[in-house]
Amino acid sequence: MFISIHLETVVLLLLRSVLDTTQQCLHPAMVSLSTWFRYIAHKLEYSVSLSWKNYKGGQITDREVGDVVWKNFFQGKLTYFHWNKGEEMTPTIDGKAVTLVRKLPTADPTRVFVGDVVVLKDPEKPNNYLVRRLTAIEGYEMVSTDEKDESFILEKDQCWVVAENEKLKAKEANDSRTFGPVQMTDIVGRVIYYLQSAVDHGRVQNSHFSMRKDTPVLEVELDVDEMAKSHKA
Repeated sequence: MFISIHLETVVLLLLRSVLDTTQQCLHPAMVSLSTWFRYIAHKLEYSVSLSWKNYKGGQITDREVGDVVWKNFFQGKLTYFHWNKGEEMTPTIDGKAVTLVRKLPTADPTRVFVGDVVVLKDPEKPNNYLVRRLTAIEGYEMVSTDEKDESFILEKDQCWVVAENEKLKAKEANDSRTFGPVQMTDIVGRVIYYLQSAVDHGRVQNSHFSMRKDTPVLEVELDVDEMAKSHKA
């Protein structure tokens, strides 16, 4: 089965509808038309990718793909809130904070890049999620500072994630230095904004490419007031 979509035509047809359905919660008046076009393109790509993933996984039939694409497009958002509790990512995210995470239907070297702050499944606690910096992907050679450790190359779909708090020892940081390489498929999102208080919040520094891709999503879906309410809850 093939899904064929002429993106420019779809964007033109859906722009007014999306503006109407989101004007109450996403402040479209504050967003330029070009940003809306880029946002809609990202949202459509996400909806198609997620639906195709569900189809390949046997969760939906070929007849349901189209309906699921539009359902995800009109009803879903590209971001969600994640509560960061630990000190592992200090100073990037200093302690307890609400973060805005961009959803990723699949994580691969075309969607996630070295330098990104990502949310991933905890390899040791499947029901837990970690926030860490992606520092290497498949094909990278990993060389230890300890001469006793042999170097190795990350295999296909593997990646290396680390905490940023230099005051923590490796075992305390709970990152790839202790649990080793992780699968790219364990990455579920990229952190694009953080809030620690009403006056302490800002954009998270990711790779240059990701910063560009995430800008329209951030401009449309960021709601600092909602993040502050979530932080207080």
